Amino acid sequence: MAKTYRVAVIAGDGIGVEVMPEGIAAMEAAARAYGFGFEWTEFDWNCERFAKTGQMMPEDGLATLRPYDAVYLGAVGYPGVPDHVSLWGLLIPLRRHFRQYINLRPVRLLQGVDTPLKDRRPGDIDFYVVRENNEGEYSEIGGRLYTGSEHEMAMQQTVFTKRGCDRVMRYAFELARTRKKHVTSATKSNGIIHTMPFWDERFAAVARDYPDVRIDQYHIDILTAHFVRHPDWFDVVVGSNLFGDILSDLGPAVVGSIGIAPSGNINPEREYPSMFEPVHGSAPDIAGRGIANPIGQIWSGAMMLDHFGENAAAAAVERAITEVLAEGGVRTPDLGGNAGTKDLGAAVTAAVR
Repeated sequence: MAKTYRVAVIAGDGIGVEVMPEGIAAMEAAARAYGFGFEWTEFDWNCERFAKTGQMMPEDGLATLRPYDAVYLGAVGYPGVPDHVSLWGLLIPLRRHFRQYINLRPVRLLQGVDTPLKDRRPGDIDFYVVRENNEGEYSEIGGRLYTGSEHEMAMQQTVFTKRGCDRVMRYAFELARTRKKHVTSATKSNGIIHTMPFWDERFAAVARDYPDVRIDQYHIDILTAHFVRHPDWFDVVVGSNLFGDILSDLGPAVVGSIGIAPSGNINPEREYPSMFEPVHGSAPDIAGRGIANPIGQIWSGAMMLDHFGENAAAAAVERAITEVLAEGGVRTPDLGGNAGTKDLGAAVTAAVR
């Protein structure tokens, strides 16, 4: 019998509801071509639900998602609901409860996509950002004091653990072994006196177990400059929650559009479902206009297929994306064209084979 994957679908907010159908259509095309199936279950967990109920998801939301093979997410956030409320009400609980401690984001310059960088061509830029996804700067430890007075203050603690650092770094090194055997660490140990030197120490310790992998590290400020000036230097870049977040938005910008950028929130041990989502947000400025780029959603689906072990199907979806972009005939406005979300989605789906 053909394998059937149970996937929880959370289209979310804004353009998420527009790009999600294109992602599902492309996944269905891959399933038909490569002999497996999907069972999709949609959940209307979003800011609209929060406005009605005061919750982004129900109390038993995490337990409801636990049996699924993966979560396919569109976007979270919309005006009227503070960003920290929407994120901490849905996205971050999923990442943490399901131990999705790896946030994996490929950065690749594709043929047919114009980069803002001078004299860069497809093949010049091809690397991964591996972001620590469960601890670091995005902790819940902190609070406010003297609220509403002239002495009001806010404090938030950064938390790095040996286990948390080592596991994300080992993932980065293992990934590099399948590529160009080069890992770069993002740090800021010259200014952040406790946590970042600890990160550097753990990076050096883990690197000793991988003598075949070349290493370097840069402070985050100059590293962002190198992403722009020398993106060809990089293979796998590993960073903390905050630094990885920043770098994995800058990366897609240098290869032409955040609209094409995918990501996976991965539980490597597969004890819990992993979650796949485009890097772009809900983009309320263009929501409802039908012009959002669906490739980030589709490519995230390809990462989901890889996670399932459907490597040939994943490669077929990525190949379809590459072919459609290289042809240049169907482009959404972020790529300099005037096609709609459905137009580009249909073109990619038709090219899956």
